[in-house]
Amino acid sequence: MATPWLPLTDAAQLAAIVQESYAHPVFIFKHSTTCSISAAAKAKVERQWPDTSLPADAAIYYLDLLRYRPISGQIASEFSIEHQSPQILMIQDGQVRYHASHMGIRLSEAGAALAAK
Repeated sequence: MATPWLPLTDAAQLAAIVQESYAHPVFIFKHSTTCSISAAAKAKVERQWPDTSLPADAAIYYLDLLRYRPISGQIASEFSIEHQSPQILMIQDGQVRYHASHMGIRLSEAGAALAAK
Protein backbone atom coordinates (compact mmCIF):
# COMPACT_ATOMS: atom_id res chain seq x y z
CA MET A 1 0.00 0.00 0.00
CA ALA A 2 1.39 3.40 -0.96
CA THR A 3 1.45 6.25 1.51
CA PRO A 4 -1.95 7.95 1.19
CA TRP A 5 -0.66 11.55 1.07
CA LEU A 6 -3.32 14.23 1.46
CA PRO A 7 -2.31 17.74 0.37
CA LEU A 8 -2.22 20.47 3.02
CA THR A 9 -2.46 23.66 0.97
CA ASP A 10 -4.70 26.04 2.89
CA ALA A 11 -4.39 27.43 6.42
CA ALA A 12 -8.13 26.84 6.92
CA GLN A 13 -7.50 23.09 6.65
CA LEU A 14 -5.68 23.11 9.98
CA ALA A 15 -8.88 23.57 12.01
CA ALA A 16 -10.48 20.70 10.08
CA ILE A 17 -7.41 18.52 10.72
CA VAL A 18 -7.66 19.20 14.45
CA GLN A 19 -11.33 18.18 14.36
CA GLU A 20 -10.47 15.09 12.31
CA SER A 21 -7.95 14.07 14.97
CA TYR A 22 -10.81 13.33 17.38
CA ALA A 23 -11.96 10.53 15.04
CA HIS A 24 -8.52 9.05 14.23
CA PRO A 25 -4.83 9.98 14.37
CA VAL A 26 -3.73 12.57 11.86
CA PHE A 27 -0.16 13.13 10.69
CA ILE A 28 1.34 16.22 9.11
CA PHE A 29 4.59 15.74 7.23
CA LYS A 30 6.43 18.99 6.50
CA HIS A 31 8.71 18.62 3.49
CA SER A 32 11.16 20.85 1.67
CA THR A 33 11.16 19.69 -1.93
CA THR A 34 14.71 20.97 -2.54
CA CYS A 35 16.36 19.34 0.49
CA SER A 36 18.01 15.93 0.16
CA ILE A 37 17.57 15.20 3.89
CA SER A 38 13.87 15.96 3.57
CA ALA A 39 13.64 13.68 0.53
CA ALA A 40 15.33 10.87 2.48
CA ALA A 41 12.96 11.36 5.44
CA LYS A 42 9.94 11.31 3.10
CA ALA A 43 11.16 8.08 1.51
CA LYS A 44 11.62 6.61 4.99
CA VAL A 45 8.01 7.47 5.89
CA GLU A 46 6.81 5.95 2.63
CA ARG A 47 8.70 2.73 3.39
CA GLN A 48 7.44 2.56 6.99
CA TRP A 49 3.79 3.50 6.43
CA PRO A 50 2.54 0.10 5.17
CA ASP A 51 4.34 -1.79 7.95
CA THR A 52 3.21 0.21 10.96
CA SER A 53 0.69 -0.74 13.59
CA LEU A 54 -1.08 2.56 13.07
CA PRO A 55 -4.85 2.44 12.70
CA ALA A 56 -5.97 1.84 9.12
CA ASP A 57 -7.91 5.11 9.13
CA ALA A 58 -4.92 7.25 10.15
CA ALA A 59 -4.52 10.17 7.74
CA ILE A 60 -1.25 11.72 6.60
CA TYR A 61 -1.12 15.24 5.24
CA TYR A 62 1.76 16.50 3.11
CA LEU A 63 2.87 20.12 3.47
CA ASP A 64 5.14 21.47 0.72
CA LEU A 65 7.15 24.03 2.66
CA LEU A 66 8.35 25.91 -0.39
CA ARG A 67 4.82 26.61 -1.58
CA TYR A 68 2.99 26.87 1.77
CA ARG A 69 5.56 27.99 4.36
CA PRO A 70 3.09 30.23 6.30
CA ILE A 71 1.05 27.13 7.18
CA SER A 72 4.13 25.68 8.91
CA GLY A 73 4.33 28.83 11.04
CA GLN A 74 0.67 28.44 11.92
CA ILE A 75 1.27 24.80 12.94
CA ALA A 76 4.25 25.82 15.10
CA SER A 77 2.20 28.52 16.79
CA GLU A 78 -0.94 26.47 17.34
CA PHE A 79 0.83 23.41 18.76
CA SER A 80 3.86 25.13 20.36
CA ILE A 81 6.22 22.90 18.36
CA GLU A 82 9.29 24.55 16.85
CA HIS A 83 9.37 24.42 13.07
CA GLN A 84 11.78 21.88 11.57
CA SER A 85 12.20 20.51 8.09
CA PRO A 86 11.58 17.73 7.50
CA GLN A 87 9.21 17.18 10.39
CA ILE A 88 6.26 14.96 11.24
CA LEU A 89 3.57 15.58 13.81
CA MET A 90 0.92 13.14 14.95
CA ILE A 91 -2.21 14.84 16.23
CA GLN A 92 -4.78 12.96 18.27
CA ASP A 93 -7.70 14.43 20.19
CA GLY A 94 -6.56 17.91 19.16
CA GLN A 95 -3.05 17.56 20.62
CA VAL A 96 0.35 16.63 19.28
CA ARG A 97 1.12 13.16 20.68
CA TYR A 98 4.32 12.62 18.69
CA HIS A 99 6.67 14.79 16.69
CA ALA A 100 10.10 14.24 15.23
CA SER A 101 12.35 15.74 12.64
CA HIS A 102 15.04 14.83 10.17
CA MET A 103 16.19 11.21 10.34
CA GLY A 104 14.69 10.84 13.83
CA ILE A 105 11.27 10.27 12.27
CA ARG A 106 10.07 6.78 13.19
CA LEU A 107 6.47 5.77 12.68
CA SER A 108 6.93 2.91 15.15
CA GLU A 109 7.43 5.57 17.85
CA ALA A 110 4.22 7.26 16.77
CA GLY A 111 2.46 3.91 17.15
CA ALA A 112 3.92 3.54 20.64
CA ALA A 113 2.65 7.01 21.53
CA LEU A 114 -0.85 5.93 20.45
CA ALA A 115 -0.66 2.77 22.52
CA ALA A 116 0.48 4.75 25.58
CA LYS A 117 -2.52 7.08 25.42
